This record gives sequence, C-alpha cells and structure tokens, in this order.
Amino acid sequence: MTHPGEITRRQLLRRIGMTALAAGPGAGVLSACATAGTGGGEPAATPSTSLPASADPRNPFGVDAKKALEVVIFSGAYGDAYAKEVHEALYKQAFPGVTVTHTATQEIGTLLRPRLVGGDAPDVINNSGPKSMDLAALAAEGHLADLTPLFDAPSVDDPAKKVRDTVTPAVLANALVTGKNLVLNYTVSHRALWYNAKLFAAKGWKVPATWQEFTALGETAKKEGILLFAYPGQKGPYYQLWNVLYTAAKIGGNQVILDIDNLVDNAWTAEPMQRAVTVWVDVQTKYGDKAYFGLDHTQTQIKQLQNKVLFYPVGSWIENEMVKDIPDDFEYAIAPIPEVTGADKMPYGAIQVGVGENFVVAAKGENPQGGLEYLRIMLSKEGARRFTEKTKNVTVVNGAAEGVDLPAGLLSAARAQDKAGQNIITEARFEGWYKELFDYGTEQINVVMAGRITPAEFCARMQKKADDVKKDDAITKQTRSQ
Repeated sequence: MTHPGEITRRQLLRRIGMTALAAGPGAGVLSACATAGTGGGEPAATPSTSLPASADPRNPFGVDAKKALEVVIFSGAYGDAYAKEVHEALYKQAFPGVTVTHTATQEIGTLLRPRLVGGDAPDVINNSGPKSMDLAALAAEGHLADLTPLFDAPSVDDPAKKVRDTVTPAVLANALVTGKNLVLNYTVSHRALWYNAKLFAAKGWKVPATWQEFTALGETAKKEGILLFAYPGQKGPYYQLWNVLYTAAKIGGNQVILDIDNLVDNAWTAEPMQRAVTVWVDVQTKYGDKAYFGLDHTQTQIKQLQNKVLFYPVGSWIENEMVKDIPDDFEYAIAPIPEVTGADKMPYGAIQVGVGENFVVAAKGENPQGGLEYLRIMLSKEGARRFTEKTKNVTVVNGAAEGVDLPAGLLSAARAQDKAGQNIITEARFEGWYKELFDYGTEQINVVMAGRITPAEFCARMQKKADDVKKDDAITKQTRSQ
C-alpha cells in the first residue's frame, strides 16, 4: 500500500539510480554526484587492461575451478550471511567442488595487516568498519589487484554488456586509488540525521528545518527527558566527524569538502568548518549527555530505539543493523541537516548520497582470478538482489532490487533524495586517501565535543595534521575536481 505523498518501490529504485540508469553524465542523482572517489583523475583516464578476445564469457578471468578461494568479510551492519549464503554459494555453484574459506570479523585491519605483510593475503577482502585498512597504503605496497578487467568483463546476466555498464556510474568514479581501479564500492548509502517518525507523529512534532527550530525542539525534548542528539563516543565517533563535515558543506557548499580532500591550505580553519563545529559543540553542551562518550554504536542506537535520543547521525545501513531490536513504536526516517546560518550555500533538504562498503581483491593472494570472479558474481542481478533481501540495503547494480520489499527507512531516504534533486552533499574522500588524517579527526572530534578544546583549536589541530600529511613525501597525494 502506498500512502499519500509516498513514492513506490519502483520510484525509489529509479531515484537512487538502480533502474536502467544510463552510464553517462546527467543520468541520475548518483551520476551527478559521482566524484573522483578514492583516487585522482577521471575514470576514463584509468589505464585499461583488456581481456583476451577469446575469453570465455562464463569464465572471463580463466579461473581454475579446483583452486580454493578465501573470503574475509567485515561483520558489521550487514552481517556476513549474505556472503556465506549468497555470494559464496553462487561461486560454489559456478565451480562445483571448489573450497571457499570464509572468515567474518569486526577487526579487519588487526586480522589482515600481519597476513598481508607476511605474504598470506586472502583473495577477497571486505575492507570496512572502524579497523579498516588504509587503501592508499595498500595500493602503494602493491596489495590491491587492478579491477579494470572486472569492469571490462562481460556481465553474468548479459554477456553482451560489460560489467561497467550494469552499475551506477558512481562505482567507476569511486573505484580509483591513485588513478587506478582498485576498489569496488557495493552499496548505496544516505548519511544524515535519523529519527523515529512514529514518535514525532505521536508528539505532533515537526522535523526542524532551521537551527532555531532544531534547538527549540531540543528544549521541548529536554523537558521530557529526551536528548536532542547523541553519537557513539566509542567505535563510531567518525559518525560525528562525517556529520560536522557535511554540516560545513551545507553552510559553505561542496567546495569545503573538495578543499579538505585536496589538502588546500587553511581548508580546516575556513569559516564553514569553524561554524559547523561550533554549532554541534553547542548542541552537545546544551542537549547532549557526556555518558554517551563511553558508549559504542550499538549501545547508542539501542538508546535511540528506547526514545532516549531524537536525532542520530548515521547512514542508511542503520535500519538493517538494528532490525532485530526495532520495537513496534519505532520507524526509522531521515532528516536533512537544518539550515544553520539562514544563508547556507546549500538549501534545506540537501543530503549526502554516495556509494560505500568497499571490496578489494588481493593482488598477492593465491587466487586473484577467483577474486575477480567473486566480485563479478556479486555484481550479477541475482547476487545483488539476494544481498538486498538479506540486508534490506540497495546495491549499485542497476535494476537488481526490483520487487524486493524495502523498509520504511530506506523509502524515507529515497523521498529525501528525491526532494534534494541536484543538491547532493559530496562524500569526503580523505578517509580513504589519508587514513592517518581521518583517524586523527576521529580522535579529535571526541575531544572537542567533550569541551576539552574549543572549536577553533579543533580546526587548528586538524589543519596542522593536514599540513603534515601534505608535506610528507612518503604519502601519495590525490586530487579531485568535483
């Protein structure tokens, strides 16, 4: 049943680029917001590794059917059942009798760094979560296989189409690390403020469009013992770092993010960044609770499900992550960042939309051909559709989620994206480009939000760290123009 003002599932999939999305400029919102992703330059400039003309479209990489495959999955919001029960099962179906070793962990970097250094790399790595590895460093050390053959390979569903023609263009833009196709981002995500639509309906509260409305709601909620806002101080403070960055982009436009990614002088101390940090520190001081600095993401999210927190800064994976705990009186919905200054460069309704959840193939693994084939299977319509059925999150594969029963939160995100139109906040890339800088920001956001330093000091510290990265000749520099 579609309620008045709601969009249908088919409209949702069209909005987020999943149905018959053309692979060219202006093809849809995601193509419009596709950036240089995890590397510099444009996708067209990436050196191409052509497949042999005689390649079998059913086995374009020449996989040895008897050679074992090892897959390591980050078991976070999406769990790991999709890998075991869908993608690995499909791989075994393609190569009967093959052995697939599966490992799930929340400590990707801790588990795999020693193995990579020791020459014992698994074939497929889902490099995600708070302990993810530095992609630029892995690329510099030659650990990441070139995915150009994957994108140039015939798709599983239609050998007449290349894989690159079956996915949203943002995949290709975000595949780049130092100008090479090294990363597959598999999911579409929306990052903003998430809240309980049923609570707001029951209270007769309006989602705030201005900062004055936002703080006024904070006063109202405080009287009822509810926090206006919270984020996890443990295993998730980067949620708030993202939130501050995207608030700064809301104030000053996407150039704020581009300057930070490009290590432009004084990018972190620019007025939009200082203003964004200041307003969120003020919210934490007046309407937050320092006890949340000791909680991890799951504990904080449970607090929100108990209606102890109104707004939580996270992405659209939240709904599936908490699916087993969502009570009947809770319905996830997305809220854009309110107008901060009254003269923000991006209008109210602008949200961040991007691709994420990255997968890589180990160049020095035992079976890189099998790794490429595993990703090709992931990018089949069956592999993508069944992932969506398992996780209730949409993938980057065009049309793969048709007919899947999608939850209320994702429909809410689609409506928000539809209203945003071309006003999409670009995704910050320095997380993948300069992990040392991102990790430092993740530490410092807790320091400033707790009031141990001022917003100006936070920005100064981040600028100094960015300057250090810029001066370090051992760190490969990357740039983006959009």
